[in-house]
Amino acid sequence: MKESLARVLVTSTPFALVDRQPLEMLSALGVDCLVNPLGVKPTEEQMLELVSDVDAIIAGTEPITDRVMANAPRLRLISRLGVGLDSVDLNAARQRSIAVSYTPDAPVPAVAEMTVAIMMVLLRSPHVSNSRMHDGEWCKIMGRRISEVTIGIVGVGLIGTAVLRKLVALGVSEILLHDLIPSPRIADEVQDAVLKWVPLDRLLAESDVVTLHLPLTESTTHLIGFNELMSMKEDSVIINTSRGAIVDEDDLYEVLASGHLSGAGIDVFEHEPYSGPLEKVERCLLTSHMASASIDCRTRMEIEATEEVVRFLTDQPLRSLVPGFENSSLRAQG
Repeated sequence: MKESLARVLVTSTPFALVDRQPLEMLSALGVDCLVNPLGVKPTEEQMLELVSDVDAIIAGTEPITDRVMANAPRLRLISRLGVGLDSVDLNAARQRSIAVSYTPDAPVPAVAEMTVAIMMVLLRSPHVSNSRMHDGEWCKIMGRRISEVTIGIVGVGLIGTAVLRKLVALGVSEILLHDLIPSPRIADEVQDAVLKWVPLDRLLAESDVVTLHLPLTESTTHLIGFNELMSMKEDSVIINTSRGAIVDEDDLYEVLASGHLSGAGIDVFEHEPYSGPLEKVERCLLTSHMASASIDCRTRMEIEATEEVVRFLTDQPLRSLVPGFENSSLRAQG
């Protein structure tokens, strides 16, 4: 192929902010690289304008729909920076012979660590005390230690398992687990904790802390709504660092406004940037989709996603294809 003709679009933002190695890798190939000129996550309409002549996309969470792909006749690779794939129409990609890869391992340490940090904040409420002290009120809140509560993990994949291991290391003695496909071997790997695989309704009812680690699919969209939230203990907390639409945000606001639940920690939202009623709830800790945003993990994601593009453009086998794309025999055009 004529490498000078290859064009790579980077839609994830920010990109190479700390480590310029990904850009240097592409530059060394003589690639024409366009880094997101908008500075924010593109909409579908904006994606249509950006993709018309690209061979590969290093993608964030912007919508890469069938309509977007139809406007990108040269596109042969979507290299997702991260693990969630709900923003990419995978069926459309298969039908158009576009390979999709991702970086499933890279964000795990950062997301797991952030999840546990949010747990500790919600159990002790320093965010509430901080807010009130800035308003001139001396505010001491009686909280709970993480080792003294029952924690429920919904979704025990790479991140859920990493959270589990951190909790055991912190001395949490009772952990409830729920997944569509329970993995008994996890109990063999973890010592000094009581692990129980339970149905979702039991996990919600018995946990003091519920943390969600699920992909966004038809079956998980608004999985946690008003009834599920009200079934939780009155003083329990819920955390979502996976995908925003898994929790119905309007229902969460209604439940919190009623006084039920002692707190919530939400890092991801159905529509981002978020603007909505949860901003009014003091005990709802809101963060800007930043669970994976540690310097080391972000850098690793960027490098791994770029390495896939380099392999693609130099006709090497891809290493991190999304399941279902393993048999792709794709080559760069040009």
